[in-house]
Amino acid sequence: MRLVIAGCLVTAAIIAGIIVNAHDPDILYAAAAPLFGNWHPHVGPGTPVAVLIAFLVVAKGPELARHRFALPIAYATATAFTLSLAMIDGWDRFVTRLTTDDEYLHEVPGVTGVTDVPAMLRGFAGRIPDFQPDSWTTHVSGHPPGALLTFTWLDRVGLGGGAAASLFCVLVGSLVVVAIPKALDDNAVLPFLVLFPGAVWVGASADGMFMGIAAAGIYLLTRWPLLGGVVLGWCLFLSYGLVLLAPLALAAVWRRDDLPATARRAGLAVVGALAVVAAFAVAGFWWYEGYELVKLRYYQGIGDTRPYWYWVWANLAALTLVIGPAGIKGLRKDRWVVAAGAAILAADLSGLSKAETERIWLPFAVWLLAGTARLDRRWLTAQALTALAVNHLVLTNW
Repeated sequence: MRLVIAGCLVTAAIIAGIIVNAHDPDILYAAAAPLFGNWHPHVGPGTPVAVLIAFLVVAKGPELARHRFALPIAYATATAFTLSLAMIDGWDRFVTRLTTDDEYLHEVPGVTGVTDVPAMLRGFAGRIPDFQPDSWTTHVSGHPPGALLTFTWLDRVGLGGGAAASLFCVLVGSLVVVAIPKALDDNAVLPFLVLFPGAVWVGASADGMFMGIAAAGIYLLTRWPLLGGVVLGWCLFLSYGLVLLAPLALAAVWRRDDLPATARRAGLAVVGALAVVAAFAVAGFWWYEGYELVKLRYYQGIGDTRPYWYWVWANLAALTLVIGPAGIKGLRKDRWVVAAGAAILAADLSGLSKAETERIWLPFAVWLLAGTARLDRRWLTAQALTALAVNHLVLTNW
């Protein structure tokens, strides 16, 4: 029944999107609503590779999940699958997605000097609002300075430019296939993570990188909560929305039969996260000030135009395509699934997630696959077909 409901939701979102766009294409700002992109059936050099990898994972994935080297095999395969999906659109498109004039790399040349980073952090919040001579580009203004810092550091070590940035996002994003099974203590979920339809938006978007770092932080909380808190504290400075990792963080430290242990682990995690917040505050950037200004910037742009009445439910249709049929089938009352669902619901109702959630919600959505571990290979086929269909029918912006 849930699959029927999910199918109806996606169908309704597509039909409503077509109708609204036919009436006024400047309302949704998503020609392929509920996805941000354009309807454009196409094939590319990545097509045969993606199909081959999908076939091999369906055929051998469940067996390889029990292999001694299952995690490195899965990581390499997930990276290859993500890159092959990206190559359906071609190499040129892959390496330029992070270089447009509204993206992070556009601002990197301005912060490459020795003294530029401290000055950037001190003045970061003041440049968030739009319609100023020195306003940040769309993506830089919409995020804390951690994302811009990441690409600036890559540039400083000689890995500047779109190719390095895009490959970095894929390599970091693919860490989910290591972090999540370790957090779950269950490798059976590996093939489903490898064929995660959301991989379409990991290659290449910064949100794919955020997903990998967040998953690593959640895993670290289950073993070394202080270190995990530091990583999740860093996540707060990659995206304001990652404050909603809190339910997943709680799931990671939770010990049902040992509340003192839960409190101790949670305390260590909070200390680690606050250390990062304090470091940025000392450097001149206060997270909450940035968040308040981002809300102003959001409604200075297309966030004010995109209708809440459509996106509050169409976002969930996009999510359905991200997690695929297996993700829907595997939904259950598991602490990881419930925590991810709570984060997504809060983001959806906030009104600050209108469209583009197929990439923005990646750090939460991937945890909804926690319930797929007991599904058979038929559902792997469904996942592969979903990813391939989306990437071949829609020319996504990421």
